[in-house]
Amino acid sequence: MTAEGLARLEEELKHLRSQERPAVIRAIAEARAHGDLSENAEYHAARERQSFIEGRIAELETIIPSSEVIDIAKLSGNQVRFGAKVTVLDEETEQEKTYRIVGQYEADMKDGSISISSPLAKALIGKKVGDSVEVPAPGGARAYEITAVAFR
Repeated sequence: MTAEGLARLEEELKHLRSQERPAVIRAIAEARAHGDLSENAEYHAARERQSFIEGRIAELETIIPSSEVIDIAKLSGNQVRFGAKVTVLDEETEQEKTYRIVGQYEADMKDGSISISSPLAKALIGKKVGDSVEVPAPGGARAYEITAVAFR
């Protein structure tokens, strides 16, 4: 995991403990005050939300202490590895996209971060600029050419 990824998970855990957990406890107390719990939709929704929050807290409390942080600032070279920002050219559509290869718990396609265990990352690892890779996809294999590798 990267240092930024670990920091995001720690911040999420802090937020869940200090803000979300107390808020859902208040919501449950309010819903209880309305009376009959068997037909109280607010109560059931708050309990469901509490279950989700407690589950996520437990998950983060397991992930964070067992995470191995890799300082990508110390990495360099032109070979694709964990932490690299890789620009690839889709050989079919001629579109370029840049991805950062990160740990599974910090991957987020919205910001261009892909998990090291994803099919694309697995195909890219160990390759260099100019290499082509073929990635299995639901609609058929896709071919990409690596156009840039950076560690920033």
